[in-house]
Amino acid sequence: MSKVYVVGHRNPDTDSVVSAMSYAALRNATGDRNYIACRLDHLSDETKRLLARFGFEQPMRVKDMRTQVSDIDFDRPPVLEPSATLDRAWRTMKENNVTSMPVVNPDGTLFGTLSAGDIATYTLNTITDPFVSNLPLFNLLGVIEGQIVRDPGSRDEISGDILIALPGNVNTASLAAKNKIVLCGDQKDIITKAVQNDTEAVIICGVAPDRELLNGFEESSTTVIYTPFDATRTSKLIYQSIPISRLCKCDGIVCFHITDYLDDVRDTILESRFRSYPVLDGDGKVLGTLSRYHLLRPRRKNIVLVDHNESAQSVPGLEQAELIEIIDHHRLADIQTTQPINVRNEPVGSTTTIIAEMFQENGVMPTPEMAGLMVSAILSDTVMFKSPTCTERDRIFAGRLARIAGVTIEEIGKELFDVSRNSDSSAEHLIKADFKEFHIAGQTLGVSQIICVDSKSMHERKQEFLDTMEEMKRKNGYDMILLMLTDVLIEGTYLFYIGSDDTIRYAFSTEPHDNEVYLPGVMSRKKQIIPMLTALWG
Repeated sequence: MSKVYVVGHRNPDTDSVVSAMSYAALRNATGDRNYIACRLDHLSDETKRLLARFGFEQPMRVKDMRTQVSDIDFDRPPVLEPSATLDRAWRTMKENNVTSMPVVNPDGTLFGTLSAGDIATYTLNTITDPFVSNLPLFNLLGVIEGQIVRDPGSRDEISGDILIALPGNVNTASLAAKNKIVLCGDQKDIITKAVQNDTEAVIICGVAPDRELLNGFEESSTTVIYTPFDATRTSKLIYQSIPISRLCKCDGIVCFHITDYLDDVRDTILESRFRSYPVLDGDGKVLGTLSRYHLLRPRRKNIVLVDHNESAQSVPGLEQAELIEIIDHHRLADIQTTQPINVRNEPVGSTTTIIAEMFQENGVMPTPEMAGLMVSAILSDTVMFKSPTCTERDRIFAGRLARIAGVTIEEIGKELFDVSRNSDSSAEHLIKADFKEFHIAGQTLGVSQIICVDSKSMHERKQEFLDTMEEMKRKNGYDMILLMLTDVLIEGTYLFYIGSDDTIRYAFSTEPHDNEVYLPGVMSRKKQIIPMLTALWG
């Protein structure tokens, strides 16, 4: 089954993470496909606490959705070890209709590559250079289906020029040379002369040997072998008996890992001219090979976006993924698709509310642990139902989920917004915990929100926050950075900002002082901050 990655936005908050987890759980429960919940960045302390409370591990982190080698249906040809014979390699290529193959060590790691061109080049070179060096008898006997008729002992390899002894065409001088591998038939005089002269080896082709003929040559070092094949075929098979380790390419091999991105792979292939390239796993073991044609129509990653539909907030490489669905409760933004997809965008306070309703529509009840996580996400995103984005549906489904989980709204809310838990956190950590980037009418701004039940201790750190925001603005090129210090008890927000005083003055119709304004009744970034700036900038 194809994997489907369910991904929330960057700088994930609790609703984003829980939306991904709960939707993946729903789809897997209905048996559709292999849905995997993911996150794009580090989790906030709030989200970590809630995951730990209800017994969940953190979702898998993904950094990029660009197409990788793992997304390609690359070839998985058979592999051979370096000791295999050339004959075996050629047969394997023919049987599997491949022109190249990896050669691997016994542990599966890459030793080299062997191509049909390597075999053809070697075979043609044997015409002008008939010498074979250190040919293992073990290999030779297997290829020519041979049997040792005379074994001088302690010899495991043979070397020499291959000589086919035709009747009347072999002189005594040629048989006197020791570095010869003589191929003959039922030619007793040639066999006798070769053994007498300590020729390297005699291979009797196609006829049963006369073993009595070899008696009386105890001092000779000649190895005598019988093969059922004729001399012409045997002469060719001898060359095919060498280990492929002698032919395969071991240096300068271009290979790729399963995690490499296709953009990088394509650039590398354009700079080289190999027929195929080994594909390795994380341990360096060979998984298969890829060729140029594999890059023509790669399989894309399937992805579902939850709690956002804006490219600036989404996973890098989204344009190379196959977007199949969006579930969100924000304004429609700039994401485009090549074909129609399912989009569920509803005006509720939390994306998790939409997914809870989808559980109900499918007749699937979440586990008590998942229900506890989901009610926590709804309360977090609706600020305990006090956000202007909150709807009656949020309250209804939060209540149902709380009953399934065996928890109360009050105890979850207290745990969510207890500011004392953040007292030791750095200003940068607090700002980045719930930070979102927006692009509006050519302006790039970052908006962070800290929600608490007592804003006094957070407000005392104002200058620390402003200094950190100034540094973030400088490093990342933002036009403006805002920090919402939202107090649940007084139902208002202290807005700290780095940027234009006029922007704050005209957008919120209030007079700023020392990079701060108080906005009574403002609880929502999505519904009360971003729309005002959008209206101002047109």
